[in-house]
Amino acid sequence: MSTDIGPLDDPLTDFTHRLVDIDGLTKTVHVAGSGPAVVVMPEMPGISPDVLRLARWVRDAGFTVHVPSLFGVDGAHPTVEAGQDVVRRACVSAEFRAFAGGGTSPVTIWLRGLARQAHAECGGPGVGVIGLCFTGNFALTMALEPAVIAPVLGQPSLPLDDPGGLELGEDDARALRERIVRDGLTVLAYRFQGDRWCSGRRFAAYRNLLGDAFDGRTLSSSVANRNPPPFFREVVGTPHSVVTAHLVDEEGHPTLGARDEILAFLAERLSEPGRPG
Repeated sequence: MSTDIGPLDDPLTDFTHRLVDIDGLTKTVHVAGSGPAVVVMPEMPGISPDVLRLARWVRDAGFTVHVPSLFGVDGAHPTVEAGQDVVRRACVSAEFRAFAGGGTSPVTIWLRGLARQAHAECGGPGVGVIGLCFTGNFALTMALEPAVIAPVLGQPSLPLDDPGGLELGEDDARALRERIVRDGLTVLAYRFQGDRWCSGRRFAAYRNLLGDAFDGRTLSSSVANRNPPPFFREVVGTPHSVVTAHLVDEEGHPTLGARDEILAFLAERLSEPGRPG
């Protein structure tokens, strides 16, 4: 985690910073709160202040939030030059499968281990996971871990070169479909209409794979925050991040409503008898 904090960056002072080892691979995970575990993954170009705002909302809703550092500078405000550099490095990293034909990203094995470890520590009926943008589909792949029972896909963007692709190997796709049907899981997903990184074709492919278990919700692009950070304004170039960079934090706003729907979904799925949902 970087210690070079600028005026628009988030210092993460209200999180505990852990080094988590899964099968010999160690990554930093920022943890806060109490209650059942929810893994909130970063979006490109990293754990931004907007991602951390979402993580704090999850924490304040009664969960132990785990934010794994997968790329970028933790807490950094998303700038154009730094963000483009992170994207370039991630796209050639052996941990990710950013393009069509690559299959499932290897980093999801580590993420499933994190979910398993978080469940053992935090208890409860299971773990919630929220993927965003580059990590959006990872929330689905993590459901190969039995502890994961509440997957949320925020504008899943991989593979970058196939608008109708799912960034899944055939065996994993088959296993996910079987697990979700067998255990009666629901996969909640969000996108903006007209998003070129997460198209309607991608949602159609998820629905084809998962059937009625896929609850894909599309918001009008007209409601997106019109002044997101520079990386989203100049590089992403389209309404994209429903509950982070393009969220409008105003009562009654559709993007804030999407946040509330996600929190309600997590509360319903992760609540225990006698615990307020």
